[in-house]
Amino acid sequence: MTNIKLLSQVSDISLEDYCSFGLATCFVRDEGEIHQVKVVEPIPSAALEAILQGIPTSYEFVCGQTLDNFFVEDTPIIPQEFPASAQLCDRFTERAIAATRTFKTRPSAAKHIPIGTIKQDLNYSLSKKRVLNDSSVVRVEDNVKQHEYTHKIL
Repeated sequence: MTNIKLLSQVSDISLEDYCSFGLATCFVRDEGEIHQVKVVEPIPSAALEAILQGIPTSYEFVCGQTLDNFFVEDTPIIPQEFPASAQLCDRFTERAIAATRTFKTRPSAAKHIPIGTIKQDLNYSLSKKRVLNDSSVVRVEDNVKQHEYTHKIL
């Protein structure tokens, strides 16, 4: 998965800033087969608060960290808290910057999971599978049939 080295170019974010990161269970479709993958993702403050309220989530756990645990010289890495089989999400650096900004605008959200702690008692559910490379194929049969007077003034 591709990542762009943007962190050093952003002036309002430093490596000491807080962000929450989760380990998500996702799926990848490959030649009709679906394979499970573990993905490390930055979580914005609003999404974190919703997850902590108990909505079903694909996150196994969420941790609060500073960005320096995830970046070495502008290159994203996966810390030891995450399994070795985990991979970074697409556009990890961009998403980490965006999620960090949400915590800078709402610092109170960072108090839910303090730096260095891991929260595992989430409503973990795979009932709605997150398929990462799924695409919608629109067919003619999907079109909604309209009456002839739908666009006429009666």
